[in-house]
Amino acid sequence: MKLTPLADRVILKMVETEETTKGGIILTGSAKEKPSVAEVISVGPGGNVDGKDVVMTVKVGDKVITSQYSGSKVSLDDEEYVVVRQSDILAIVE
Repeated sequence: MKLTPLADRVILKMVETEETTKGGIILTGSAKEKPSVAEVISVGPGGNVDGKDVVMTVKVGDKVITSQYSGSKVSLDDEEYVVVRQSDILAIVE
């Protein structure tokens, strides 16, 4: 199956990142505070949303930062995805 977002929606897959503390302890993605880094899997067409024109600025493959509670979680083929509005994306990681 394939997920295709509508309007200004973006499908994300959360990226597990490791971070080392100053003391040398490695924290997995689940042990860190949110916001989280995710990879863009699919992007909607944009267009007129709620009376405003929306131009999609993210693209497939971008790494982005979202807040902890944004979007809706979806499971498909044993994979976890998050569907968010483009406006819920805080930044693109370069």
